Amino acid sequence: MSSVFGTIFRVSTFGESHCKAVGAVIDGAPAGMQLSEADIQPQLDRRRPGQSELSTPREEEDIVTILSGVELGVTLGTPIGLMVHNRDQRPGDYEEMAEVPRPSHADYTYQMKYGVRASSGGGRSSARETIGRVAAGAIAEKYLFERYGIEIVAWVDAVGAIDAGPVDLTGITRKEVDAHPVRCGNPAMAQAMADLIAQVRDKNDSVGGMVSCVCRNIPAGLGEPVFDKLDALLAHAMLSIPASKGFEIGSGFSGSRMLGSAHNDPFVSKGGRLGTSSNYSGGVQGGISNGEPVYFRVGFKPPATVALPQKTARFDGSEAVLEAKGRHDPCIVPRAVPVVEAMAALVLMDLVLRQEYRKR
Repeated sequence: MSSVFGTIFRVSTFGESHCKAVGAVIDGAPAGMQLSEADIQPQLDRRRPGQSELSTPREEEDIVTILSGVELGVTLGTPIGLMVHNRDQRPGDYEEMAEVPRPSHADYTYQMKYGVRASSGGGRSSARETIGRVAAGAIAEKYLFERYGIEIVAWVDAVGAIDAGPVDLTGITRKEVDAHPVRCGNPAMAQAMADLIAQVRDKNDSVGGMVSCVCRNIPAGLGEPVFDKLDALLAHAMLSIPASKGFEIGSGFSGSRMLGSAHNDPFVSKGGRLGTSSNYSGGVQGGISNGEPVYFRVGFKPPATVALPQKTARFDGSEAVLEAKGRHDPCIVPRAVPVVEAMAALVLMDLVLRQEYRKR
């Protein structure tokens, strides 16, 4: 099973949704960086379940413990082990699903691939797996900000058919995003999104949405032609997140409808460096960062596990009606925000380390 991400800053996540613990092992973290659990916990707090009535009622504090790689608050350059205990486990909620694969979930595909699966909560396909990503991403973010001033901010850009509308890419902050539980980038649209999530929750249904992200102060020159382009690695990272179904950067799919004369980003002088007057490229040209903000969007499907009766089939092919039990998000995008930020940080961390090592 592929559970490792990165080439120099390598992150391996472990754990299933209802096992004793989940976490990550990081190999390649630079030595000499100040690091404690307090640097990691805030992002895990933003990801954890039970934050509001808009998310799953599963109660988990998701307190991280650094197991290795740090002594006296300083990274040693050795593997960093991170662990979060699963406290609120209810594998009994999934007994009915032992014989009935949930529609559009990974139950069937995991069973076909391995001949066995964790039937409680989806195992490795569960959103619990993202805890390790977020913890590792927090470490990457700390290095990126302290060394380069890089800022990464994501927000909910759409819930169902409700769009957030224009957002100031240069000024939006996590404090502004977190001002409402739905984490919308536009406060004027946040309540409408929250109302929609509440409506589908009350009907035992679910709804999808979009998360946008901007990465600011990225130096020009990050990205490795031809196959490890910055935008290609971001696409890989984002589409590895559970429930993600689409990725676009810069003008994205709308750019395919434009003329080249309108879509091009003319170069201008910006404080002693070349910049661009527009940014349809999303900060990436030829797979390499150009110094402008990198921004992209990720589409998430509605959570597959719903309590509505669904006609389906058991593993043996016989007909069944499934009313899924358990505790599930009616909409995943508010809690996906820190996961998107974490995966962006892991991509950028790996690329800046490649650049640094190349210069040695």
